[in-house]
Amino acid sequence: MRLFPGIRRLGLATLAGLSFLIGLPAPAAPAASAAAAAPPPPQTGAPPKVLRYAFPTAETGFDPAQVSDNYSRTVTAGIFEALLTYDYLARPFRLKPLTAAALPEISADFTEFTFRIRPGIYFADDPAFKGQRRELTAQDFVYAIKRHYDPVTKSPNLYLLENARILGLSELRRQALDEKKPFPYDVEVEGLRALDRYTLRVKLAEPSPRLHHVIFNDSSAFGAVAREVVEHYGQQIMAHPVGTGPFRLAEWRRSSLIVLERNPTFRDLRYDEQAPADDAEGQAVAARLAGRRLPMVDRVEISIVEEDQPRWLSFLNGEADVLDRLPNTYASLAIPNNQLAPYLVQRGVQMFRTFLGDVTLATLYNMEHPVVGGYTPEKVALRRALNLAYNGPQELVLLRRNQAVAAQGPIPPINYGHDPSLRSEMSEYNPAKARALLDLYGWRDRDGDGWRETPDGQPLEVELATQADQASRQLAEIWQKSSKAVGIRMRFKIAQWPENLKASRTGKLMMWGVAWLAGNPDGDTFLALGYGPNKGAANHSRFALPAFDELYIRQNKMPDGPERLAVMREAMRLMVAYAPYKLSSHRIGTDLMHPWVTGYRRNPFLREFFKYVDVDPAARQAAQAPR
Repeated sequence: MRLFPGIRRLGLATLAGLSFLIGLPAPAAPAASAAAAAPPPPQTGAPPKVLRYAFPTAETGFDPAQVSDNYSRTVTAGIFEALLTYDYLARPFRLKPLTAAALPEISADFTEFTFRIRPGIYFADDPAFKGQRRELTAQDFVYAIKRHYDPVTKSPNLYLLENARILGLSELRRQALDEKKPFPYDVEVEGLRALDRYTLRVKLAEPSPRLHHVIFNDSSAFGAVAREVVEHYGQQIMAHPVGTGPFRLAEWRRSSLIVLERNPTFRDLRYDEQAPADDAEGQAVAARLAGRRLPMVDRVEISIVEEDQPRWLSFLNGEADVLDRLPNTYASLAIPNNQLAPYLVQRGVQMFRTFLGDVTLATLYNMEHPVVGGYTPEKVALRRALNLAYNGPQELVLLRRNQAVAAQGPIPPINYGHDPSLRSEMSEYNPAKARALLDLYGWRDRDGDGWRETPDGQPLEVELATQADQASRQLAEIWQKSSKAVGIRMRFKIAQWPENLKASRTGKLMMWGVAWLAGNPDGDTFLALGYGPNKGAANHSRFALPAFDELYIRQNKMPDGPERLAVMREAMRLMVAYAPYKLSSHRIGTDLMHPWVTGYRRNPFLREFFKYVDVDPAARQAAQAPR
């Protein structure tokens, strides 16, 4: 899953000249550590290489089958490994083997995928293995996939597998639910089998040409998991991730500090990324790092810094090596006219900008709610009017600081299926048109108090769920002024973001603003927002339109090409017309790096970037020495 707070927290509290020290311990829950938590000793005579980094939102845990937020999955992607991955630098985005020996063998009808796993890959040492080295096998991927079907796990990513129609697994899940028995992990199904120690075969009920892009390239959700580890730690598995990846969890203070250390048993994997011919900087990075053993850093220290000002100051003070996504608040200071400011250039700061592959939703509408939900003309008119009344241009200028482009449909510019020629009501700000639409369909002010009533004369009031941070308040202010301008009362329900996420999944919110981030370059990820069976997972609006579902299923089975693009565009038109969402923008991420950092270049569809980055402690020390 790719859901995360649509708005970053824009704290403007004065720090009286004090910088925020990224590594400061905060009073929090006791640290949860992996086996052998002490980091391996650095090479003789060399200080350990530590990459210091920050998340703007707290993590939830590190079990791939249970997490859906972007930040937890960034961590799990460095610990677990999938069969495939994306080349870090390649554009267009290109799949390559990771734990697989080669790309999969795919049947002509796209219903059978066979993966050969590279022998000699081992899980990180852990007490669950009782002192034995544990080799990765095909059965570990079978188990990892089955965990998402286990009702006990409550996987937020199950919808991706259900949509793939793997033969026998949905039936196994229903059996466990109907019989109220534990999920039968040992029952073999036709659709997911380990043919031998290193061969995995997946068989589908229907064609899925991009299955390997959607499932088997995602280390953060579908990486290999050892059954012994899950059974050993039980309900504590969120705090004990054990994978075959380059890092392992060394320390965890909830909502405060996450420390990853180099996995000392990680195999000999070398840097061999390929930059495109027109990317001179990328080619220079590739040449400089070619052949280096991965990972190149010994530790990654991730602090949770929710407010923008301390994150910005910690980067300026050299206490954070990378500023992941420059806060919009500081865009005019750091990148005036989208160019790196001279004072940062003088300090050797590097910049990398790219679309994030996401769509922000100014709101979702709960289609099952009696006020804003429904498919009758007057209900569609209410949602469309609210969308037209919403001051999207103000959001782009005041909140996004022009670090985004207006969304016409759900699919971002860098994802397959984006239609650059599409123009829709989603980007239109037209209060006069909104008022006319409301009048036409009976949402009128009958008693003259300035507020509209429902078509049957009842008071009309809508409720937007939100959070207490600065940016959410700014977004709420835009909504309040926008709705008031067309005579609709709006109240706000404030809660913590995880609470709103849980309530949204269960259909308990009327409206809520979030964002949706892709894990692969295909636009199907965004059409999934409207697919009926995804209700409670990707489909937070609970939109259920048979015509849309038919189009979604059809495009999902088709190979890429003009025919599929036509079906995707028709599906997008239905999503815009019925308005289960107010699609707001596609964001641009600007990352800043200090000169002692080498190799950081965001790939929007690859979370496991830590292993591709190097730091030079001596250069850092020299840059920070008093002058």
